[in-house]
Amino acid sequence: MKKIKKDLEMVASSRIVKNMKSNYRKVILSSMKHNTHVVQEHDIILQQEKVSDLKATIGTLSERSSIYCTEACLKRYLRARNWNLAKSKKMLEDSIKWRSAYKPEEIGWHEVAIEGETGKAYRAPFHDREGRSVLVLTPAKQNTTSHDNQLRHLVYLLENAILNLPEGQEQMVWLIDFNGWSLSNAVPIRTARETANILQNHYPERLSTAFLYNPPRIFEAFWKIVKLFLDPVTFQKVKFVYPKSEESMELLKQQFDMETLPVQFGGKNEVEYNHNEYSRVMKKDDIKAACVWGIEEKPADALHENSILAVEN
Repeated sequence: MKKIKKDLEMVASSRIVKNMKSNYRKVILSSMKHNTHVVQEHDIILQQEKVSDLKATIGTLSERSSIYCTEACLKRYLRARNWNLAKSKKMLEDSIKWRSAYKPEEIGWHEVAIEGETGKAYRAPFHDREGRSVLVLTPAKQNTTSHDNQLRHLVYLLENAILNLPEGQEQMVWLIDFNGWSLSNAVPIRTARETANILQNHYPERLSTAFLYNPPRIFEAFWKIVKLFLDPVTFQKVKFVYPKSEESMELLKQQFDMETLPVQFGGKNEVEYNHNEYSRVMKKDDIKAACVWGIEEKPADALHENSILAVEN
């Protein structure tokens, strides 16, 4: 009986110890969650203070700049410079000056339509799984040589991609098809460098991922030069995808519904670029952009189209 009693006492003691350990773990986990929550709240407060400080330091803005410098915008510039106020202020001021001179919001489709005739670059009629706008680029379809107009076309597309983002989404995805690419149809290094400069310095935190699909081996030489223009953050967003590599194709499958992804990128969507149809969509978007930016006059091409419709009616 004594042995049985002793065994029972040991079992009871063991259970008590296990319960104590279990309760201790629960307390620790609860404390960790609480501390994590406290840290997150503290970070949010600090970030909000940074946003307020940045807003205060940039001073009085023009009407257009005020529309641009939303709270979400200020956060993007702060994130791009790791929440360093001085660096973020410098970056934002440079962008404000650039936008004031370049006037990206005023670029109309009629100015850059020639660049889109072959479908070398356009905003896709679909989004990724997270609702991001998608730009489709096919360098082999290059059809012009004007450095300035190619850049204006790119800026137009960036503005248009942002215009068509769903509420709560800030970023876009680039799908770049390298089938048929060669050094003969590659953009000049000067244009590639300026493209990187515009994207990184004036559209910070707007790019989620750039998928480079099936680049040929000869592209490696071109890439060695281009990657020198990319900052570390942008460089990490560039993903190489090869149709024969299941591992790299998985990256696309994670980001896109394969029923939506075009065939040219290994998907099942047989959609093809139609320049006339795309032009109609862009003209409507130009009117929408004019309303957003408070531009009283509609784009010239849209006015021309409306006048024709009025005569026909």
